[in-house]
Amino acid sequence: MRRIGLSAATAFIAWSLAVPALAQDKPVELRFGHWVPPAHPMHPSAEAWAESIKKASNGTITIKIFPAQQLGKAFDHYNMARDGIADIAHVNPGYEPGRFPIMGASELPFVFANAKKGSAALDDWYRKYADKEMKDVRYCLTFAHDPATIHTTKKKVVVPGDIAGMKIRPANATIARFVSLLGGANVQASAPESRDILEKGVAEGITFPWGSIVLFGIDKVTKYHIDSAFYVTEQTWVLNKAKYESMSPAQRKVMDDHCTSAWAEKIATPWADFEAGGRDKIKAQAGHEVYSLTPSQLAEWRKAAEPLKAEWEAAVKKAGHDPKAIFDDLKATLGKYSAAY
Repeated sequence: MRRIGLSAATAFIAWSLAVPALAQDKPVELRFGHWVPPAHPMHPSAEAWAESIKKASNGTITIKIFPAQQLGKAFDHYNMARDGIADIAHVNPGYEPGRFPIMGASELPFVFANAKKGSAALDDWYRKYADKEMKDVRYCLTFAHDPATIHTTKKKVVVPGDIAGMKIRPANATIARFVSLLGGANVQASAPESRDILEKGVAEGITFPWGSIVLFGIDKVTKYHIDSAFYVTEQTWVLNKAKYESMSPAQRKVMDDHCTSAWAEKIATPWADFEAGGRDKIKAQAGHEVYSLTPSQLAEWRKAAEPLKAEWEAAVKKAGHDPKAIFDDLKATLGKYSAAY
């Protein structure tokens, strides 16, 4: 009995010493920069994530969110986290061609079937490679938007040859290369800048997910929409290394517990639902043509995309990695999550 009492007392002392650890930590405020507007479904997901971190840290970690490019341009967010302009940043790796060759596998057309389980799979897969190409930041998580398609202003695009001579705003470096292979010209612009270039005729088409077409007002300047899933664009959250390392062990654990594949799926889910719902909104509007591809037309697109994978393999090999092993790993992980195209 005495031994049991001592064990219980020892356990209680250990527990009482551990419990206030977070409460005694110095308060930390983290600046989180992203580039979508507050009306975008990712913003409330970021708020919920921040609130969960605050609760888990007993209020010692607070996160102030700066949406809509307040801390810097969308293209600059990785460097902003690296340099401490932001403590947390939402990065589109595809905005920087060639910088993240392994991640580029996720941009290849006709790979992802969905964005919910697909996001959990994407993060699960990339987590083991992040230190190879994002080593100057602390990797947090990656997710994807719902599979997107091609939207045009004046010319209806049905087969790959229709892109020839057109000016297209691509979603990322891989889709930009696809446009070039098909004989089109790329017009670079971030998502918030895209309506303007389409309205002015600087671009004649855009690759974009459905709901964001409406959110960014691009439905006001486009008319034709292919009703087929082409690609996803990866979205990565990264932390400033020095800021992360300056936190206490307990606070770092809270951050680690919120940088997981489960959180990637949780953050992606409202965005995926929002994007999927945009298709019906556009169909309901006058002056829009939403059309499906025949099996033979879709086969043409898939055939036209094959050189992209070969080029991706060459880029990964040049960076010193094994492209076959990496891509096979991606496909297997997507299969495990029932998210393969």
